[in-house]
Amino acid sequence: MRKVQMPLLQARGASHWPVNLRSRSTSIGNFAILRGFTFQLRACVLACDDCYGPRNDAAHIRHVRRMQPDAQGAVASPRAPLAWGQLNFLHTTDTHGWLEGHIKEQNYGADWGDYVSFTRHMKHKAGNLGVDLLLVDTGDLHDGNGLSDASTPNGAISNPIFENVDYDLLTIGNHELYVTDVAYGTFNQFSKVYGDRYITSNVQIINPTTGKLEYIGSRYRYFTTDHGLRIMAFGVLFDFTGNSNVSKVIKTKDLVKESWFLDAINYSKPIDLFVVIGHNPIRTTVSSSTFGILYNTIRGLRPDVPIQTFGGHTHIRDFVVYDSMSTGLESGRYCETLGWASMSGINSSTFRGNPKPRGVPNPTQKAVKIANATSTATSPTSSSVSSNLVYSRRYLDWNRLTFEYHAVGSQASTFDYHSGQRVTAEITKERKQLNLTALYGCAPETYCQSCKPFGAEGNIFGLLQTALAAVVVNESRADIPRLIIINTGSIRFDLVKGPFTFDDSFIVSPFEDAFQFIPDVPYSIASQVLGILNAGPFQKRSADPDSSGLSTRDFGFNTPFIPSDACAAPDESHTHAEYAIRPRTEPLTRNLRNRQSPALTPGYVTTDDFGTDGDDTPHSKIPFYPQPNDVQANASFPATGLPDTVDLVFLDFIGAKYVIPALNKVGGQYTAADIKSYLPTTFTTNSYLPEYAKRFWQAGVPNCPVGTGVGSKK
Repeated sequence: MRKVQMPLLQARGASHWPVNLRSRSTSIGNFAILRGFTFQLRACVLACDDCYGPRNDAAHIRHVRRMQPDAQGAVASPRAPLAWGQLNFLHTTDTHGWLEGHIKEQNYGADWGDYVSFTRHMKHKAGNLGVDLLLVDTGDLHDGNGLSDASTPNGAISNPIFENVDYDLLTIGNHELYVTDVAYGTFNQFSKVYGDRYITSNVQIINPTTGKLEYIGSRYRYFTTDHGLRIMAFGVLFDFTGNSNVSKVIKTKDLVKESWFLDAINYSKPIDLFVVIGHNPIRTTVSSSTFGILYNTIRGLRPDVPIQTFGGHTHIRDFVVYDSMSTGLESGRYCETLGWASMSGINSSTFRGNPKPRGVPNPTQKAVKIANATSTATSPTSSSVSSNLVYSRRYLDWNRLTFEYHAVGSQASTFDYHSGQRVTAEITKERKQLNLTALYGCAPETYCQSCKPFGAEGNIFGLLQTALAAVVVNESRADIPRLIIINTGSIRFDLVKGPFTFDDSFIVSPFEDAFQFIPDVPYSIASQVLGILNAGPFQKRSADPDSSGLSTRDFGFNTPFIPSDACAAPDESHTHAEYAIRPRTEPLTRNLRNRQSPALTPGYVTTDDFGTDGDDTPHSKIPFYPQPNDVQANASFPATGLPDTVDLVFLDFIGAKYVIPALNKVGGQYTAADIKSYLPTTFTTNSYLPEYAKRFWQAGVPNCPVGTGVGSKK
């Protein structure tokens, strides 16, 4: 089912009582059922009234061209060809529905159809070179983009598009388990598409037919590659506890004691390589990572067999060295990064390919950590066995220029396979049917989460303060001074200059948190709440693993806490603080060259255990600045002086748990019973930016000028 966005339900200049901007509806002929009300869908409301935009509707369809038609082309090329080895990998993770690519960002403009064509070219090239290429994905397929989130359940539209890539190994992410309908969709449909290639070694689900627990995918996969390498693969999710009550995540410390797991390590047939994939941080110093337990168990039983891991969840580019025969790769997020790893020197009596393919660069680096490359130890233990293994790794920007460059011999006119073109066309069609291109307004500049200090021009939270004050208004109390507090974790991504569409409402602020308030709070008390919240812990949504009523609004995303010196320069010495969501400007890209060429475009600049040469396309560094837990907007204040009392407005999920204790800490005597709805529950954190855009961002509509992306001055 699609969650169809109805074009504007209110004319410009009419009363601005909030409307539900994210509507769940079921199309029936020419009608749609919208939260209990029926509206006829006429063609005239789905198209432009005239060349100057709609006369009555503040949202209209932006008709796009043929990547996606209005995507931006990359201008920065890769630095060198990839090194091909005996065994090679392409790795995706944490795609979160971004299969359309980043429409308004030059570095990441390719769509899933482009990737389909690229994988076909690369598989063909591997065959010509006489080597193996495996495609790997490590989960989190939706929640973050309209293509995946404007359907019910999330992923109903995007998963079939994703399935056009012929992956060799896949595993499950935590976002496949929060919601019961999504979990069963993964079990009943997605896992069946990939069969034994979809590995969930520690994730089970209750089969609704039998009422018994069974694995969502296969427990392991033992297979032989096209050129004879014998591989044992596992897929292990970190010790996630926020799943709905129809699924079970087995803790890794218990998994490694199970007899079937130990038998698989000591398999009856020869094993040339262990491949351990997981929605799981590869750097074992991260508290949520369980790769250390897996590594120690396998290495303890098989000291002479290489181990290659692929991780995810922390949304970063990273490569770690465990020992001379074991490394791990993590490949970013959101279709911004495609990971590449290659290795040679695998000892196999059955390998029939080329250990050193000719005519291309080959891996040369031993699995030895570069001194001072990273400041945290990664090896849980080490192997005493000598090794002839050599490796390479690369982080590719997700754009056609990159794909065409590495698909050697393929020019733009011949790059596209028919299968890739079909996928691109399918994405365009689905985006149109989901109304994702409905235009609310033109964002006049790029507003980023962390590339600007809090309070600086271009920082998204300053925009939010303005938008909240302007549109979060209870008309019956509009003249009463109000403080409006929201958590910064309600923002999922940067807001990029250009068209602000229905799709962007999911990309930037997908959660559906309602606005509540306590009326007539003494200003002397209410004014202290923000400071208390920002001095406290990050506010997380409750995720009771025994609750089946969890919705996508309960997914926990956070941003780092801001220190007292809000304007301090970004800390390049910071290593791997455990943030659930990491921006591309995160401090892990540290210890970087201080003098960047002015010709470099802003983007990822990464340091990992192999050094600083992992990024396929050189970029200038995007600064990183930490942000507060919460931000506050003031509205309807007197022209002079301060009010005696205010309406204290806040989001529903932080009210009883955080705001009430903060008030009482400074002399208040409030309980949850004092909390009231400030606006209808249909007007949420997913609503106020579209409403603001409709009122204040109409300059340039419908031809919005597009910027060049985050970190750029344009």
